[in-house]
Amino acid sequence: VSFSVGDSAEFLYGTERDIDKAEKILLESGDVLIFGGESRHVFHGISHVNPHTSPKWLNQETRLRPGRLNLTFRQI
Repeated sequence: VSFSVGDSAEFLYGTERDIDKAEKILLESGDVLIFGGESRHVFHGISHVNPHTSPKWLNQETRLRPGRLNLTFRQI
C-alpha cells in the first residue's frame, strides 16, 4: 500500500523494464496505490514529479516542505 502526499507525479508500471512500453498514470496528493500478489513484482516507479502541484492548504496547515512524500507499507 502506497500513500502519495504533496506534489503530483507520473507513475509508470508494466510487465517489462521498458519505460517506453510502460503504462502511465498521474498520482496526486491523497492518492492510494495498492499492489497485491503477483502485481507486487511488476516494473514500477516515478518518472518525474510535477513541482508546485500540491494543495496549497497542505503546505500552509502542516508546514510540510514543498515536494512529494510517499509512504509505503509492505507485509513481509
